[in-house]
Amino acid sequence: MTVELDEMKQAWQALNHRLDRQHVLDRQLFRNSLADRLRRGLRTLVWGQLALMALGVVIALWGIGFWSSHIGIWQAMACGIAMQAFGTLSIIFPARVLALVHTVDYAAPVLEIQRRLAQLRAWRVNVEARVFGVLGSIIWIPVMLMLAQYAMDRAGVNAWDQASGSLPWLVLLGAGSLLVVGLAYALICKLGQRQRLEDSFAGSSIKHAEAMLQDIAQFERE
Repeated sequence: MTVELDEMKQAWQALNHRLDRQHVLDRQLFRNSLADRLRRGLRTLVWGQLALMALGVVIALWGIGFWSSHIGIWQAMACGIAMQAFGTLSIIFPARVLALVHTVDYAAPVLEIQRRLAQLRAWRVNVEARVFGVLGSIIWIPVMLMLAQYAMDRAGVNAWDQASGSLPWLVLLGAGSLLVVGLAYALICKLGQRQRLEDSFAGSSIKHAEAMLQDIAQFERE
């Protein structure tokens, strides 16, 4: 009878051991599956940032070509230099996002991956969105002036001498654009939609990645 009890005990221990191993395997397979989905989701963000960098190169080259072909007309040069600076930032900021994505180790503990994504979200929401929110509200002014300069070039005239008094109006337009952006942001916050706005700034890839990490953390707690 004692021998049978010992055999049953050993059988139960072996069964528990196999169940534990199966549970560990299932958990690892589940984590690997979500990690792979996480990697693919952030890959979309990577391709988007590469496209933005390419666009930034085009914008910067446009600005350089414009001011270098209008040397002597300081107003036109200022517009071209502003466009070159905007294009350069459009290269630097996506490059920073790519660098942050590169630091994500998909085999690391969930808390570490969440910390990396939090850094990425903070950069996109607190830095990138604010900088381009301000620049985007005024960059249209030099764009319109550059297009107007092309019209002047075709006509063979220099209208800047007669338009020197328009500078205060341009400053007012820029200030008005910034004011509209500020009021829109304040209204969104007052309506309780700030989190939704920040999620849109962070991007759907980051939002989905955060949700998947929560699923992994919940599964590991169970």
